[in-house]
Amino acid sequence: MEQAMLVLTNMADATSARGLARALVERRLAACVNLLPGVQSVYRWQGAVEEAEEVTLLIKTSVDRYDELEQAIRQLHPYALPEVIAVPVQAGLQPYLDWITQETRKDINA
Repeated sequence: MEQAMLVLTNMADATSARGLARALVERRLAACVNLLPGVQSVYRWQGAVEEAEEVTLLIKTSVDRYDELEQAIRQLHPYALPEVIAVPVQAGLQPYLDWITQETRKDINA
């Protein structure tokens, strides 16, 4: 059975976050994307400490679709260096994990 993954990225605002989420699901690169608005990020960028309010996306996908998912995020993301962190799902409700696999299959037309 295909392994599920949780991929995280952040966007600057809700509009761009919804657009990216919708594009990933429409392309079957993600079965589901949760948008968590109001995230406060503190980070170092180009030598300065920055602060920003962002929207975190929790992207549910399969290992088989990761490379295409990463490529789509890089293509559609407005940041010069988007956060893309993938975490393998070690356990979960099997029917839900099966649903992720089904919804991200390459052989099904969007």
